[in-house]
Amino acid sequence: MLAQPVNFLCWNVRGLNCPGRRATVHEMIVSTTCHIVCLQETKLDDVDQFGASSLGGHRLRNFAQRPALGTRGGILVLWDEATIGLSNVSISEFCLSADVQIQACGTTFKLTTVYGPTTSSRKDDFFAELLTHKPVAGVKWVVMGDFNQIYKARDKNKRNVNLSRINRFRAALNLCELREIHLQNRRFTWSNERQNPTLCKLDSIFCNDEWDIHFGTHILHALSSSLSDHCPLLLAEDSGPRRPRTFKFENFWASIPGFQDVVKEAWHHDSGHFEPCQNLFHKLKRTGACLSKWSRTLFSQAKIHFRAALMVILRLDVAQETRELSAGEIQLRARLKRRVIGLAVIERSRKKQCSRIRI
Repeated sequence: MLAQPVNFLCWNVRGLNCPGRRATVHEMIVSTTCHIVCLQETKLDDVDQFGASSLGGHRLRNFAQRPALGTRGGILVLWDEATIGLSNVSISEFCLSADVQIQACGTTFKLTTVYGPTTSSRKDDFFAELLTHKPVAGVKWVVMGDFNQIYKARDKNKRNVNLSRINRFRAALNLCELREIHLQNRRFTWSNERQNPTLCKLDSIFCNDEWDIHFGTHILHALSSSLSDHCPLLLAEDSGPRRPRTFKFENFWASIPGFQDVVKEAWHHDSGHFEPCQNLFHKLKRTGACLSKWSRTLFSQAKIHFRAALMVILRLDVAQETRELSAGEIQLRARLKRRVIGLAVIERSRKKQCSRIRI
């Protein structure tokens, strides 16, 4: 087990060119507390510091990008500088690679995130380009992204597969000495979301033996597809992402009715201590706990609806892998996908209110 676990989120977001979509992606990132986020198909020809911060929050403000060509493609990598450092970023037509160092222990590895071509004529160019990113022997390497290509026939729910291209992709992976990290809870990662859907495993994470040995406790799970037709992939240590448990005072609390009553009741509670420092510590701790509990009662409703919508979308995504969804279920999923954008906008506006940023 690593002294400082590093967790990854990989997702084809199908565009970040509207505030509602960016807010939804931000909420997904925050809910996982990942240290590295790899986004594909951003459809943005440029991302600035403000745009990166709006997605990754205060932790994942550092970024590297492969700009989109107009509104096609685009790769964005966000990371937590307090946990890891990225250097030697190299960008090619389909890939973005960088050397990663974990700050706490000094462990290094190479990260490559990809967005494969959709056109058949460019597949072989992509396979050849992936091979150029292969590091020298002994270097740990992990590759993740939307490959837009399967490497096993069973990674598609229909039989119209190109076996020749599958074999060429598999040969490229063998030359790169990459093996797939098994996805625990899903067979497929993409759906065209029709009545009789086509399902494929287009999004994957591969690694070489050196990376697999060193990060052997990491497990890959699929999350709710949310606003995209691709599901996010969460590669995290088996104990799960660590969530910080710190009290944060929100300035807007003071303007909400009931705030002063909560503070007075908590502050005047008998601590049972007579030593001034211990008494002050108890009062501050109790006041913080009461304010946190009070705040959750104010804003938990939107969060509960947001998480519930994501869970139902995930269940429908899994169900369509074994049966056809009914017309009602397809309509429900479409409504929920619109709903999560609205709920994410509500959460985003709350956070903007309690921040010092004015947009």
